[in-house]
Amino acid sequence: MNDAIYRDEIVRLEAQIDELAATIENCRKFIIAGRIVVCIGGAVLLAMLLGMARSDPSIMGLAAAAVLGGIVLAGSNRSTAKEASDQLRATEARRAELISQLGLRTVSGHDNLQ
Repeated sequence: MNDAIYRDEIVRLEAQIDELAATIENCRKFIIAGRIVVCIGGAVLLAMLLGMARSDPSIMGLAAAAVLGGIVLAGSNRSTAKEASDQLRATEARRAELISQLGLRTVSGHDNLQ
């Protein structure tokens, strides 16, 4: 492979790395949202159980759905984030491998680059 092909592949890999990092960040946000929904639903159910809120079957159903939905939301995004993280590590390793094959030189002794 010549240097131009290496550089094109490195640019493609860097774009993929950016996409994977964005995916992981979005998953983290959904995981947090899922945890919040679980806490709110759990708090409502607990308040009903302790008599701090009136027991209404529809509210109880919504609270239970919130707990279950939050668990699913957090869990599915956790597995997606793990897959994206694994792909990110592999892509970064491939990029590092290509960069090492370019045979770049270290520039030293240039103090007037400031």
